[in-house]
Amino acid sequence: MRSLACGGLNAPAKVNLALHVVGRRADGYHELESLVVFQPRAADRLDIAIAPPGSADSLSVGGPFAAGVPTGRENIVLRAIALARDLANKDGETIPPLSVRLEKHLPHGAGIGGGSADAGAILRHLTAACPRLGDRLTEASASLGADVPVCLFGAPAIMSGIGEKLEAIGSLPGFGLLLVNPGKPVATPSVFRALENRENIPLPALPAGGFGDFPALCAWLAKTRNDLQGPAARIEPSIGEAMRAVEATGAVLTRMSGSGATVFGLFETQAEAEVASIAVAAAHPDWWVSPQASEL
Repeated sequence: MRSLACGGLNAPAKVNLALHVVGRRADGYHELESLVVFQPRAADRLDIAIAPPGSADSLSVGGPFAAGVPTGRENIVLRAIALARDLANKDGETIPPLSVRLEKHLPHGAGIGGGSADAGAILRHLTAACPRLGDRLTEASASLGADVPVCLFGAPAIMSGIGEKLEAIGSLPGFGLLLVNPGKPVATPSVFRALENRENIPLPALPAGGFGDFPALCAWLAKTRNDLQGPAARIEPSIGEAMRAVEATGAVLTRMSGSGATVFGLFETQAEAEVASIAVAAAHPDWWVSPQASEL
């Protein structure tokens, strides 16, 4: 087993470039189809240390969004460690007690992963240390939340089912990505309850040769949507305000990520996205604006 101690583990924001709600199962869970990418320069960060033998896993939290993050067993990071440990035990491997320091830089209730990104990052690290966990951990991680499997995967993918089905799509053409959150968290269950149609048209087929360039990606995205955007904006009007602010910067595409309230803008270049971020931050200093838009 590789060393589990690690400093500066990145938990990047998850961004749903498109999100279709295509059905509802008998157990109440919604069937989704989503194109997911990650913004590595907008991220939570985790430091992991080996705790003394016989102690329990522990979590401490700092950073600008530390307030309100639970540090007990209910936290998804500690639940992720417990899940990985149970699977490792079945393989005859032992994951020792871990002490985790989480620096929270992603806003809460924002539709960009948050806790799922943290859980995915630590599970990815544990999988690297315990390779035999492999696909079983990917499948089991869905029990922690719909976004956890794709956050564990950590690369552009089509996510479907209730989050447990992943299709890698390889690299995407470079583009600039701006994230803006108006500071009003939105509860995902409330958004789904407000959804009027739960059986929508699926995502269009991916181009046979992949997305050759940025215009091709934008052309495909123009045929998609986020089915949760309307309900979320009705619940929290500041989402519409954020969309208008991003649109005013000249973004090629503006849309909400996940169940909100974060809005993203796509730009052809990183430089354009960074100029836009400066403009939005100056006009709305109380909003969270991704500080560094990066090409993906």
